[in-house]
Amino acid sequence: MSAGASPPPAAGSQQSARWVREMFGRVARRYDLLNHLLSFQMDRYWRWRTVRRLRSRLQRPEAVVIDLCCGSGDLMLALERAGAARVFGCDFSRPMLLRARRKAAGRPAANRLFEADALGLPLAPRSVDVLTVAFGFRNLASYRAGLDEMLRVLKPGGVAAILEFSRPPNLLFRRLYEFYSARILPAVGNWISGDPEAYSYLPESVRRFPDAPALAEEMKAAGFRDVSYFYMTGGIVSLHTGAAPSGDRTPRTVTSAG
Repeated sequence: MSAGASPPPAAGSQQSARWVREMFGRVARRYDLLNHLLSFQMDRYWRWRTVRRLRSRLQRPEAVVIDLCCGSGDLMLALERAGAARVFGCDFSRPMLLRARRKAAGRPAANRLFEADALGLPLAPRSVDVLTVAFGFRNLASYRAGLDEMLRVLKPGGVAAILEFSRPPNLLFRRLYEFYSARILPAVGNWISGDPEAYSYLPESVRRFPDAPALAEEMKAAGFRDVSYFYMTGGIVSLHTGAAPSGDRTPRTVTSAG
């Protein structure tokens, strides 16, 4: 499995994290518009399926739910609307958090946003029931460190859900998707956002990211139990879930790469 995100100018994990943080800060203003436009509104459906998969856990009164790499807050708010009474959003891009706070104005989640690197969360070990991350995991400077940090903060039996782009298993559909991702997406993203570097990096990050079976194996290797995944929209995206072991675990300290 790839070690982690590797933006063009970055030379190491700290430089990668800094570049990704600054890039998301630059595109925050147009981020929602481009998400909906470039996915043909399918991003709403992908988040809905994620929430539906977790619904029974979300509705437990004392469940602590944290959406990592929450961006502008769409999944966080969907989790709250589904019945999560204690849902929080975390991101290391302040401009994204500001947009999430404005979007959540008047809702409890507006006061439950915090700035932190997903590789070094300011949370106690075994303190979270459900972790989600939607289209942010592939931007981590270290995928294994991200999984380790998730396991550190999850309660025994707690669940992590990773919604991420994947590679369609059908070869013909994959070729069509790769053409769209390599040619059309960067052109439209650059035109609307005015940031050609960002919308060249994003499709390249999808291309470099491991496919769904490889990510499932990495989750198992990290220590997750009951790992499963399913494809959506022909395999453009996949939703992986895994549970923290129920037995004794020695908490591991992971140093932030940001």
